Amino acid sequence: MIEFKLPSLGADMEEGKLLEWKVKPGEVVKRGQVVAVVDTSKAAVDVEIWQDGTMFEQVVSIGETVPVGTVLATLLAPGETPEQAALQKREAPPPRAAPKDVTAPAGMAAVAAPPVTTLAAQRKPVSPAARKRARELNLDVDKIAGTGPHGAVTVEDVEKAGARPVPPPADRHAEMRKAIAAAMSRSKREIPHYYLSETIPMQRAAEWLARENEKRSVTERILMGALQLKAVALALAKAPELNGFWRDGTFQSATGVHIGVAISIRQGGLIAPAIHEVDKKSLAELMRALSDLVSRARAGSLRSSEMSDPTITVTNLGEQGVEAVFGVIYPPQVALIGFGRLETRPWSENGQLLALPLITATLSADHRASDGIRGARFLAELRERLQHPEEL
Repeated sequence: MIEFKLPSLGADMEEGKLLEWKVKPGEVVKRGQVVAVVDTSKAAVDVEIWQDGTMFEQVVSIGETVPVGTVLATLLAPGETPEQAALQKREAPPPRAAPKDVTAPAGMAAVAAPPVTTLAAQRKPVSPAARKRARELNLDVDKIAGTGPHGAVTVEDVEKAGARPVPPPADRHAEMRKAIAAAMSRSKREIPHYYLSETIPMQRAAEWLARENEKRSVTERILMGALQLKAVALALAKAPELNGFWRDGTFQSATGVHIGVAISIRQGGLIAPAIHEVDKKSLAELMRALSDLVSRARAGSLRSSEMSDPTITVTNLGEQGVEAVFGVIYPPQVALIGFGRLETRPWSENGQLLALPLITATLSADHRASDGIRGARFLAELRERLQHPEEL
């Protein structure tokens, strides 16, 4: 039997509210399939399963808020029968409460261990019709007083509960600011930041991009932000200690370059979902991925893998008129890259004073994982990559 747990969708997430099940008991699920929608303090996120199986029991009901690491559902492993799973469940040791510091990998389903929660065992009887009506009214059926036999919840009980005044929804902006504050406070408290900056001439990149976009339709044009992301991804090959995580007192190098892109969302606040394998994407593919990610982030339609596995973050405040940005690292990541505005300024090149488009790139890095020498080499490589945009 496989346990499907609520994943950690970021360092600032402690709990989530189940909004929707995308599958029913008895349905076969495949690795990477979206099986549930969970509301965090920042967005409603599509949660993926990372193991093949068959949905066996949905432990958490729609509308319930549970801590990270709580078992949401159990699945039958390929070849396993419901009878075998039921026997395994009966023979399992007494359940334990989920510890607060449990952090499950993004959407990962682990092989069965002692159950983390016993929400199902605590529930009162509910008629199928009452449960269906509760879902329609978006009510937590386990919080409804039952008047049927043995305290069972009936359709009438659900209708009465649905007629009661509903408290106003939580202020998502306030909740998001609270979550961001918690994560950033932790970052500044635990991470010994160091900061570096580099002014990069961008004339070659700007001219190449203009020529390239002349060949493309308006909808296929590439933005400077895509060039910057690709240059960052390739430059990380010279500084792999910036791409990964600080966990359990040691640096863990990432196996891929999954860049978290800082996006300002319309209802206020900031979110930084990942574009995966940036170093392996062409500029056209990267531009499409970036446009899609921004669109879905602002529409509140992100996937758990995008929220939980960025290996480094890039923030670009150039469009806001900022010359440079020195960001705060998002734990457990160990680095953040910032780009300021692109503007024409004086620049000395080959003994000549020129007016060139320049940009300030910054690095905020964790001194436990790297040092100034390695950070300086990364910024030098980033600058060099942007002088040869045709190679990106």
